[in-house]
Amino acid sequence: MGKTITEKILARAAGRKSVEVGEIIEAEIDLVMGTDVMMPLSFEIMGEIGAERIFDRDKVVVVLDHFAPAPNIKAAGQARDIRENCKRFGIDNLIDIGRGGVCHTIIPDMGFVAPGEVVVGSDSHTTTYGAVGAFSTGLGSTDIAVALTLGKLWFRVPPTIKVNFTGKLPELIMGKDLILRLLGEIGADGARYKTLEFSGEAVKQLGMEDRFTICNMGVEGGAKNAIIEPDDKTLDYLEKVCKKPYEITRSDADAVYEDTIEIDCTDMEPQIACPHSPDNVRPVSEVRGVKVNQVYIGSCTNGRISDLRVAARLLKGKTVHPDVRLIVTPASQEVYLQAVREGLAEIFVEAGAAFNTPSCGACFGGHFGVIAGGEVCLSTTNRNFRGRMGSNEGMVYLASPAVAAVTAISGCITDPREV
Repeated sequence: MGKTITEKILARAAGRKSVEVGEIIEAEIDLVMGTDVMMPLSFEIMGEIGAERIFDRDKVVVVLDHFAPAPNIKAAGQARDIRENCKRFGIDNLIDIGRGGVCHTIIPDMGFVAPGEVVVGSDSHTTTYGAVGAFSTGLGSTDIAVALTLGKLWFRVPPTIKVNFTGKLPELIMGKDLILRLLGEIGADGARYKTLEFSGEAVKQLGMEDRFTICNMGVEGGAKNAIIEPDDKTLDYLEKVCKKPYEITRSDADAVYEDTIEIDCTDMEPQIACPHSPDNVRPVSEVRGVKVNQVYIGSCTNGRISDLRVAARLLKGKTVHPDVRLIVTPASQEVYLQAVREGLAEIFVEAGAAFNTPSCGACFGGHFGVIAGGEVCLSTTNRNFRGRMGSNEGMVYLASPAVAAVTAISGCITDPREV
């Protein structure tokens, strides 16, 4: 009986020829990623269990990106403590302010993750790295502390749902639209502790950056991990960024899936997640005209250079609506520089946008763009839970950068295909 890509990766990590769905295994960890939000507690737990060293300093990366730059004294103190702990444990891969950016963008772009690896991170959207063919999942502070200490963890082998996105992608339909369409169908717990394996001709049409978006938001359906088999586009990307050896893993033709979902993208409209859940999804035709106070373009979901190019193309020569605040946040220093060199930053600023340094700040309601009670934000981020981007009385709609750009101009949710 054939095996899925996820089952094969976990078998390798467990030192086994094969594993079965539902089986508990102990897997070797290839990379541990920590952020400034969760790492303080992980370091504290390591102290409580008497851990004096980490398992492999070359397999640990810590990224300061949420409270970055520090918005207050408490956050500054937290960042200071993280820096000191990294020195104490010999963690050289500390990606500090001005040197990296949002973790889920820079981890693959800086070559820290490779196909076939098992990656854990102290952030739920660690599922992002499945776009290069890795098993990657988010964990809590205690599990991260154990992973840092032992270099291995137990996992229950998840069943796999195969999602085939078929058809030719319409103009201005992006990876964000595909994953929102799926979430609207399966719900917030439709893939709870399962693998979402994405495939189909529509996925093959997408570049790596859109694939990262799709895998990033797999967790919004409850998925343990999300993954896409590597193809030529993946290998082209890896050739530029990945310096360590790797082996490509693919699902067998006779692999067993718990379910298969078919979604035809041929006539797909831009998709909008309405308050207050990423699975509360409607086509743009059903929510067009909703007035907004703020538009946010950025985050680990849609802050890459291709996202900014789409937004800038639609904003060029236009002006942000007088009742709207537009905030654009590149997801990394590299993206920031590229946006400047291509003239995208100039387009945003001339249109009336605030152009930020890389940060997760606004996405999780920390700083750099929180909203007040009663305000409406159209955002390219990955979550719109009540209070996610600020006040509990605020409302957040999720959409692609294309929808975000035209909405910033019109002042209300707008279909980019009509502009």
